[in-house]
This record gives sequence, structure tokens and C-alpha cells, in this order.
Amino acid sequence: MSEGQRDGSVLFTLPPFARAMGMTLAVDEDGSPIVTMQFGAHSEGRPGFLHGGAIGGLLEMAGFAALSAHLAQNGVNQRMKPINISIEYLRAGLPQPVYAIGQVVRAGRRVANVRVEAWQSDRAVPIASCWMNFHLAAPKG
Repeated sequence: MSEGQRDGSVLFTLPPFARAMGMTLAVDEDGSPIVTMQFGAHSEGRPGFLHGGAIGGLLEMAGFAALSAHLAQNGVNQRMKPINISIEYLRAGLPQPVYAIGQVVRAGRRVANVRVEAWQSDRAVPIASCWMNFHLAAPKG
């Protein structure tokens, strides 16, 4: 499977910001999108640690990817606009790749709720998590 695709259909395309931050998009064995960010000068905060803003950006991209995939799987074509995001920083991000995956908890006609977790070497030990709420609207046009 190619980056950000499953069965030939694009799930989500990372915006220029995410690509500039070294993020890539893949899918796990269940078909859920996973966003990965490599550690480097672009993502370093205090020496030897990930910057909180870089982690927040990664969580946001994973939330968009999860909701986009969910809507596509259900044949729904709606615009997604974030209402809010609440991030919990759980432990320091170390100089290694960081991964994030989102889970759509609820997607109604107008609002969707997504939970996202980020981890490094062990998925069971997250370094950050967040709740995202989205407004869903009909596509323009």
C-alpha cells in the first residue's frame, strides 16, 4: 500500500506544514492511518527533546487523518473544521520517531469527537494524547 492510501482511494493528504515537519502517513494492519514524525532540528525544543508544538501538530494531523478515513469508509463527504483540541502531555518526547493514531469516538451529522494518542518506542506508553472536536458541514460547491 502506498502512503495515505488503501484500496486505491486517498484517505488523507498531509498539508505542507506536516510535510515540512517531516511527517509521513501510512496505515496500520487494521487500515487505520498512522502519522509518523522523525526527530530532528525541525522538531526539537530544548536540546535532546521534542518540542510540545511539534507533538501538538502531530496529534492534530492524526486526528484529521482518522476522521477523514472514517468519513470515507462510511461514504460521507463532509468538510471538517476543528472546534477545539485539548492536549495532555504525559512524558517527554525523546530523540526518536514519534507515532500518532486517532480513533473516531463519535461522528454525528454535525459534530465528531476524535481521541488521538502519540507514542515512541512502545504504543502502550503514550507520550501525549488529545481530544479533538470537529464541526462537520456539507462540502462547498
